[in-house]
Amino acid sequence: MNIKKRFLIFPAVLMLLIVAGLLSCRQSSAVGGSSMAPDFTLNDLDGKPFRMSDTKGSVVILDFWATWCPPCRMEIPHFEALYKQYKAKGLEIVGVALDRGGIKVIKPFIKDAGVTYPIVIGNQAVANAYGGIRGIPTTFIIDREGRIVEKAVGYRNKEFFESRVKELL
Repeated sequence: MNIKKRFLIFPAVLMLLIVAGLLSCRQSSAVGGSSMAPDFTLNDLDGKPFRMSDTKGSVVILDFWATWCPPCRMEIPHFEALYKQYKAKGLEIVGVALDRGGIKVIKPFIKDAGVTYPIVIGNQAVANAYGGIRGIPTTFIIDREGRIVEKAVGYRNKEFFESRVKELL
């Protein structure tokens, strides 16, 4: 095989492997209703402590994400729209940013994206408390009592989250 064909075949095979990997990572599972969401305290983008336990009584979308993740970036406008629409009815959305660059990367991105729901700076301990985050986005839906009712790994559209939230509000 000549060098030109290798240059054409290698990127195509690599792209297929990446797409197959992303598709295989997409999963969703209903959780048996008895798994309580682990409590944590993380700093928000202003350095103030945010406590997960303060969301008890609300339906919560807890999203583990990063600025460099295209599927994560695609979900953020959905979360912002849901937050605006359902916040008054008891929805809370919390973004747990897992960027290694920290606040210097996250804060400008959040400002440009117009995000108004709480964003906190995640760490390995919190990721481990939620069963280990093996792919992002990983999103947990938590009921008013603090129980995890669903875990979704991979991109989901607005309708997916809205249907779950409406059931719990």
